[in-house]
Amino acid sequence: MTLLLASVTGAEEAEIALQSGADIIDLKDPSRGALGALSPDTVRSAVTAIAGRRPVSAVTGDLPMEPGVIVAAVQDMRETGVDYIKVGLFPGPRQKECVGALATLTRTTSIVAVMFADQEPDTGLLPFIAECGFVGTMLDTARKGAGRLLNHAGVPALQDFIGQGRRYGLMTGLAGSLEPPDIPRLLLLGPDVLGFRRALCANHDRAARIDPDATHLVRALIPSDDRSRRGVTTLRHIDDRVLAARGYFDGPDRDGETDQIFVRDFVVPIRIGAYAHERDRPQKVRFDVDLTALRLGRAASDMRDVFSYDVIMDAIRMIVAQEHVPLVETLAERIAAVLLGYPRVVRVKVRVEKLDVGPGGVGVEITRERPREVAEVDQLFPAAGGKARSTASE
Repeated sequence: MTLLLASVTGAEEAEIALQSGADIIDLKDPSRGALGALSPDTVRSAVTAIAGRRPVSAVTGDLPMEPGVIVAAVQDMRETGVDYIKVGLFPGPRQKECVGALATLTRTTSIVAVMFADQEPDTGLLPFIAECGFVGTMLDTARKGAGRLLNHAGVPALQDFIGQGRRYGLMTGLAGSLEPPDIPRLLLLGPDVLGFRRALCANHDRAARIDPDATHLVRALIPSDDRSRRGVTTLRHIDDRVLAARGYFDGPDRDGETDQIFVRDFVVPIRIGAYAHERDRPQKVRFDVDLTALRLGRAASDMRDVFSYDVIMDAIRMIVAQEHVPLVETLAERIAAVLLGYPRVVRVKVRVEKLDVGPGGVGVEITRERPREVAEVDQLFPAAGGKARSTASE
């Protein structure tokens, strides 16, 4: 499952994050850049105050890619007693050399390599990062005023980043001015960690103080994971893509009514078709999806109360990015199966239309419903039902 990382400026904000249910406390100075470092004394005081209640990470700063500088910063920070040290891999000809220089420290220090989606990250370094003993990698943004992570990397690219990290045994994380509506979209990818600062602060001002209400909202959108509460600081990936919407369903106040969520005229160029010539170039395909979801017994007031239409579009993007699909029927079935994997979804209609064939469109429309016996299990035990389907589909 996915852990909530809360970036804080010291012991006082750390306590707010702890009380709001953060899984990892991340120490940084947001006034000093993307990975602005706090003084070792401030970090040490915060570690003492946290007293082992959660894993703690700290950043080394927005440092030049000079091996000696990077190694010295990590050595200073590890003396504070943090569990993880995050090192930024900024553009530079000596980037790989910096990674290699840290290999002598990774035997005794848990180091996370942070790449930046807005600075052409070299994901080809991931095998070398794993070889050098890093425990994980994160994709963040360097310029905090230049948009969110999803402005710089689409869902298929993020899916690929997480998949590569997992392939090389690395813990994976996503951050970068994330907002509450981003959470259901990113949970679909199954990252080990989602990191937040701006969304936790008053008025979404990353330089302001952590706000308890804002932090509670983010916490409520991410299904709880008890690994950090059990004192587990060596994280491992648990694939819970099917449970991504559990946070919007797992409550006693359902009234049995349904909402209709739809996506209309969503056109994506994809590689599809049974003919040999259809493998040569993408074709425009239009998707229309109507989804029936169980509603909560109250008026929608924030992201906790809705099933996001972004999840539908992201599911389509992820599926079509994987491989050439020979049949529109196959594509429609895959989309329906992914969406019915959410405990809250009871029915879905998918229309797939190829637009580059003939004078008009051609395609297929299917309607699929959750089997009654599965729906009954989900309503009684939503987590158990989702887990059963996840296991069956892997």
